[in-house]
This record gives sequence, C-alpha cells and structure tokens, in this order.
Amino acid sequence: MVIAMTVTPNSTLRAVRMGMLMSQDDFAKAIRAVGDSAGQPNDANKRLVQRWEAGLIVSPRPTYARALEAVTGLPLASLGFTVPVPGSDLTDGDATVAPVANGAALTAGSTGTHRNYSGVWLSRYEYQSSGRGGIFTGLHHVVILQHGDRLTVRSLPNGSSNPNSPLTMDLTVDGSVVTGTWVEQTAAEGYYRGARYHGAIQMLAEPTGRRIAGRWVGFGKEMDVNTGPWELVFYDASTSKATLNSYNRPPEA
Repeated sequence: MVIAMTVTPNSTLRAVRMGMLMSQDDFAKAIRAVGDSAGQPNDANKRLVQRWEAGLIVSPRPTYARALEAVTGLPLASLGFTVPVPGSDLTDGDATVAPVANGAALTAGSTGTHRNYSGVWLSRYEYQSSGRGGIFTGLHHVVILQHGDRLTVRSLPNGSSNPNSPLTMDLTVDGSVVTGTWVEQTAAEGYYRGARYHGAIQMLAEPTGRRIAGRWVGFGKEMDVNTGPWELVFYDASTSKATLNSYNRPPEA
C-alpha cells in the first residue's frame, strides 16, 4: 500500500538501535535470529533497516513487528512506527511512503533553524525517597537524536548509575524551551523492584547549547505527585559506535 505523504525519518528507531550499540547490519541479524527462534523466519537485512530508519516504511509487516518488539523489548508504537489497524490492508504488508516532490523532510542531524542537540549527554535528576529517607541522584549516559524540533533521548545499555534501569525521553524544542515526557524502567532486582515511572518535564536550554535544565514531575508509589530538578549536560557530538562504546558505562557521581 502506498500513501502519498512527506517522508519523516524514524529517528526513534535509530536512537533505540544506536542505544543498543548495534550497527544496521547487526540489528538486521538480530531480527532474523529472533524470527528463526520463534519459527517465523524473515529476510531482514541492512537495506530494510535503512528503509525503516529513513521513514520509507511506516508500518512493518506483522512478522517484522513481532521480531522488532522481541529484539528491542519495546512495543511497536514506541519504536516510531504506525501501529496497523486490525483488518486493514496495512496488516498484509509493509505500509510505505511515497515522497512528495517539494516536501523533502529534514534528515537526522539536519535541523534547519534549530540548534542541533544530537550527541552523547549526561542526564542527571534528583528525587526524594520517603522509604529511604533522603534525596538521591539518577545518572545516565544518553544518546540524543534530533529531527527538526523533536529530540529522542535513550540511555545506553550499561550507562546508568542504577544498573538495568533504562531511561527514555521524548522532547520538543521551541526556541530555548524544551518540554516533553520521560519514562524510566527500574531494575527488577533493585530497591523499586522493576516499577515503571513516568511523567512530564519542562526545561530551558542555555545559549551555549551545552546544558538543558529544568524540573520533572511524576507520580510516586502512593500516586502522590513528586517533582525535582533535572539537567542534561553535553558531552560529545559524535554518535559513532566507538564513541557510544566509550560512554557505555555508569557515569561518575
């Protein structure tokens, strides 16, 4: 099925893949391996991953959708794809996009009049734990990818001060104002026993573009509303695999 619309790169999927420290070829191999183990073989290859990330395929076939969810541990809707409606033609094949002649979208890393925030950053937030009676700090090395005024933030696999606590943020930039949502899945073996926390965030970007700071709001274990400071500090503009590997470790306090 071909839908005539402007192509928008899937920077979310790209950020997830890069956060997993996988090349496009590695990612395709993982998709194939999961399909084989599930008895649903597929023909994923580097070219297909490129088409997904370029936004040329907005809704993958069910076989690929299931493999994508298994490899990333995330639902399809959290990977930047359109979730097909059951019974529609989209469930029978990949939904693709036909580029509009005069509607070329900005590619990842090209942000028009916006400052480019893509790169490796340190995420630091503070929260109060009533159970432990104190204020604690959460640290993550994160990858930010920008498309236009949207920022996709994903923590590196081993880049958290609390092991196995991945962090994601989906932000929008409006001048110096940065606003959006955040989600953190705590470690199953940690103090919060795998609880999933989420909320909203509003920040201001400094003129240098090297620090974004503000406050988060979210719900506690007793459904009380909590808040605290949050900042993102720029580390490196490179998103090469070598650079990401060098930051794939817990941040220093």
